[in-house]
Amino acid sequence: MATILLTGFEPFNGEPLNPSAEAVQCLADTALPSLQVQTAILPVDASRISDVLRAALVSLRPDWCLMLGQSQGRAALTVERVAVNLADFRIPDNAGNQLRDQPIVAGGPVAYFAAVPAARLRDAALAAGVPAELSLSAGAFLCNMALYHALHLAATLRLPTRCGFVHVPSLPQQALGGPAHPTMALETICSGVRAMLLALEEESTTGAGDLAIEHACW
Repeated sequence: MATILLTGFEPFNGEPLNPSAEAVQCLADTALPSLQVQTAILPVDASRISDVLRAALVSLRPDWCLMLGQSQGRAALTVERVAVNLADFRIPDNAGNQLRDQPIVAGGPVAYFAAVPAARLRDAALAAGVPAELSLSAGAFLCNMALYHALHLAATLRLPTRCGFVHVPSLPQQALGGPAHPTMALETICSGVRAMLLALEEESTTGAGDLAIEHACW
């Protein structure tokens, strides 16, 4: 049976919740015939994220790692295709770090392609009736950093894990009393992510396909 590590992030920037963590908790008990789901909540802390990911990936050695993160302003589940070796934080993280114009890994590759079948994940969510799209920029905050670290760890430690990232919209309650921005109900987010998990389960039983191309780095 294939295994997947599904992660979200703790709340940040003064928010009481993070939709990515809420979705992970919602999907923690997901039962799939050929895919075992393991979950973790990642810290919004640049000084800890690599060690936390390393511990999880080395101990579990999952076939897949699909990370979720919040992106205020996006209206659809957004499957990221690229992680760049750049930390340039618009706001401090939860530990007060505000990295500006720094590499995530000194001397590391400029970028990695995500190692999940991005288009298939988007199409799976769309088929489930959930808005979804592809993206070529995961930003320069902790979401991009997590994806870069995960891909770099998988490559340098020769892990079997194929890593990817999905940005999720804010929840409706996060738009109350503040600037108007797109939101998505938690039930809808969970439905879309579950469809993506089913797509990865199918991918596990049918072969890697185009993953070798998507995981190339430069």
